[in-house]
Amino acid sequence: MAKSFFIDTSRCTACRGCQVACKEWHELPANKTRQRGTHQNPADLNAYNYKLVRFSEHLENGTIRWLFFPDQCRHCVDPPCKGIIEGYAPDGVVHDKATGAVLYTEKTKGVPIEEVRASCPYNIPRQRPDGVVVKCDMCIDRVSNGLLPACVKVCPTGAMNFGERQAMLDLAAKRLEEARKNWPDAVLADPETVNAIFLLLDDPAKYHDFAVAKASGGMNRQQFLAKLLAPARKPVERMARIG
Repeated sequence: MAKSFFIDTSRCTACRGCQVACKEWHELPANKTRQRGTHQNPADLNAYNYKLVRFSEHLENGTIRWLFFPDQCRHCVDPPCKGIIEGYAPDGVVHDKATGAVLYTEKTKGVPIEEVRASCPYNIPRQRPDGVVVKCDMCIDRVSNGLLPACVKVCPTGAMNFGERQAMLDLAAKRLEEARKNWPDAVLADPETVNAIFLLLDDPAKYHDFAVAKASGGMNRQQFLAKLLAPARKPVERMARIG
């Protein structure tokens, strides 16, 4: 069975250890940033940050409340980005069945990033300056050798968890039941369709615009994916456009 992340935001302190560990393990270069009036840094995911702890600040009954969201690829059970990328680059995506990891290859170079990002319900993929499309790879090199993903390994609070999918679903259900004792609106974000399952204590929109799957035109997620993966696209024409 595939593996999954379980990310319990109720335990996240925004230490950003996961963000730094991801960057260090993948040997990604630094970004030039600036103070924007928030502790969130950098401003968004980018070619050199596959993981980003998002800070969301809310004033509720005269009290400031922080919500933290360790954003990353969800490694969808049926990844819509795969159909888009393969229309341009047949070997551009590997969906590893043993782990559930959705992996981009160097063959994604030149694939239109706007189309790939539009296909992703979570707005995750980014593009390097050399044209290669990148994102979280589930630390597939570590996981394949029996190690935890770097972000999970360094988490000091139990917010980041990783293991067999059913075990993570069971843990998520248990933590959700506990959370609802104090936070009745707590939810799991799209647990049936992703391999990075978030526990959110409040309305997902308070955390991040893409905390849960977004689809335009009033479609539900199933309709959205069906449209994206429809066979009407013409791969040969797409590859010709790249060439």
